[in-house]
Amino acid sequence: MTSNRYISIEGNIGSGKTSLAQKLSDELCAKLILEEFADNPFLPKFYEQPDRYSFPLELSFLSERFAQLKRELNSNDLFSPLVISDYFIGKCQIFAKNNLNQDEYDLFLKMYEIVEGSCPKPDLIVYLYLSVEQLQKNIRKRGRDYEQKITDEYLDNIQKQYLEFIRQHRNLSVLIVNTEELDFVQNESDYEKLKSVILEKRETGVHRIEF
Repeated sequence: MTSNRYISIEGNIGSGKTSLAQKLSDELCAKLILEEFADNPFLPKFYEQPDRYSFPLELSFLSERFAQLKRELNSNDLFSPLVISDYFIGKCQIFAKNNLNQDEYDLFLKMYEIVEGSCPKPDLIVYLYLSVEQLQKNIRKRGRDYEQKITDEYLDNIQKQYLEFIRQHRNLSVLIVNTEELDFVQNESDYEKLKSVILEKRETGVHRIEF
């Protein structure tokens, strides 16, 4: 069992972070926190008209993620000492920097910095790295209508923003795992390989794993 008490599974759109978080939490009897985005009214509109809806979308995500993490991470659960989530609060800054113009981002950042400081940080962030080509295959496979128009350029930019954020935050413990050759959803052996590297004890900093 890992010594970490709060693990966040992160990655680009279509990287499989929710599937992995669910599998790990089931096996390890961990408390599971999943992002609540399905009912966000701005998300489908954003993909149709990003210039118009990017700012309200990012504000709504910031408020919803902060409220959920504060609520779930502050509740005492003696039977689930391990918490696994499929996002962390830094995701707000990553997507806002990519989606907003400079004036909007500057305003957003002021609000983000107010809430970020009081939000518990993960003991470990696992970033699932996939090529844009594989991300697109996964997006098509799960079939959400509003995601089908996501461009390769958008996914590539999000990936770059994640990696830049990680590079700038050396105080976090981050494990970057290239999962291009893994099918941890359907292949149990691949899942076990991935699980074993996630549960290893590591020092603060950025660590990279290739399979």
